[in-house]
Amino acid sequence: MAVLGLATLAACSSDSTSTPSIPLSTAGLTTSAAAGPAGSTPATTTDSAPSPSSEGSTTPGPTPTAAAPTTAASSSSGSSSPSASSGTTAPTSTASIDPATLAFTSVGQTSNPLDLAFRTGDDALYVVSQDGFVVAMRDGVIDDTKLLDISADITTGGERGLLGLTFSTDGSHAYIDDTNVNGDTEITEYAVGADGVFDPASKRLLLEIDQPYANHNGGQVRIGPDGLLYIGMGDGGDANDPHRNGQNTGVLLGKMLRIDPTPGGDSPYTIPADNPYVGVDGARPEIFSIGLRNPFRYSFDRVTNDLWIADVGQDHWEEVDFSPAATGGGKGANYGWSAREAAHPLNSDQHAEGAIEPIHEYAHGRAGCSISGGVRYRGSALPALYGWYVYGDYCAGEVRAFPVLEDGTAGDEVILAHGLGGISEVAQGPDGELYVLSVDTGQILAVRPA
Repeated sequence: MAVLGLATLAACSSDSTSTPSIPLSTAGLTTSAAAGPAGSTPATTTDSAPSPSSEGSTTPGPTPTAAAPTTAASSSSGSSSPSASSGTTAPTSTASIDPATLAFTSVGQTSNPLDLAFRTGDDALYVVSQDGFVVAMRDGVIDDTKLLDISADITTGGERGLLGLTFSTDGSHAYIDDTNVNGDTEITEYAVGADGVFDPASKRLLLEIDQPYANHNGGQVRIGPDGLLYIGMGDGGDANDPHRNGQNTGVLLGKMLRIDPTPGGDSPYTIPADNPYVGVDGARPEIFSIGLRNPFRYSFDRVTNDLWIADVGQDHWEEVDFSPAATGGGKGANYGWSAREAAHPLNSDQHAEGAIEPIHEYAHGRAGCSISGGVRYRGSALPALYGWYVYGDYCAGEVRAFPVLEDGTAGDEVILAHGLGGISEVAQGPDGELYVLSVDTGQILAVRPA
């Protein structure tokens, strides 16, 4: 029997004025596939995000104007959809996928797992708990030894806690994203020993970002293909982007950030010279792309280096954004929030001309309410799934996938599994194989042939 998670997922989308309870599921804990027909209707839940009434007014603030980058943005930021000539759509399997051929097998369990990371020269999978600790899983067994424990130094619950982890390219350092005791985002560096233990004395604060509300904190950090640190930041919370942060290049909220964690002068990090807003008056040079609501989970294609962002929506739509590496990989891109929600108009006082269209979107309802990305599958165990983008929805408890077609658009989606509880992430291991994390059940599920 699973030990049920004590917290609800932080990525949820709708900002209702009540906080409904989330049913804690024990589904998906067997070794057989939990897939059902595409037309089946699993039990869904409503959002668990903190109530806007306790987080501040939704009255719109001033409408800042997004400054234009001084460097040429990727062509994806100036076109409505990924181009067929992008040259980044590596081969995708055209085989039909039978969900019954997949097994979602429990290979580990811990309290409130949110993120999975690995490092060079180490066969362990590092599991991030929202409660504020990191443990390792080796040979399918989780060691309860806490390699990092910052539970006394952070705010947890709802959409707060220890939210993300990544390692430097050589594995010697770790970078984490958490909400500190004041509820603000901190990006912190630690030295990591050969045994995987984080050195508390080496803690170095890179960046602190004020959070006006308790939700939409983003939370994932990743070292990109260029060796730089990417930081996904939500718009700061409440509902409908009340401070209009998404299109405001003068703030770090609602953005994808990119920094070099190497100290530079008096700063704990260095700004990459080719960041698109370097030298733009009033703009923050850390910004890589704008117009995001809550990029709770994102990933880089391990074959093409393309950037994939699962951006959590508001009341009606969830979206997947695709930025080919050949056209900048999201550099200078505008994903549209809060002028729109996915591809649909939202705040009429906001403008996002040239914003890229999502490669995929889905409506709330039976389909769910909170996307949990998501990787393009590049493993070898499931050849029929090769090149497909695989993601989950927290509310629906489903894992889904769609192929990426030669013209850079999405093919027909397939439901691979349902009834898995609150999915917090679909992740990949160092070999490209898939794992699904459930914050509700505490389970880490491996996706393998049935």
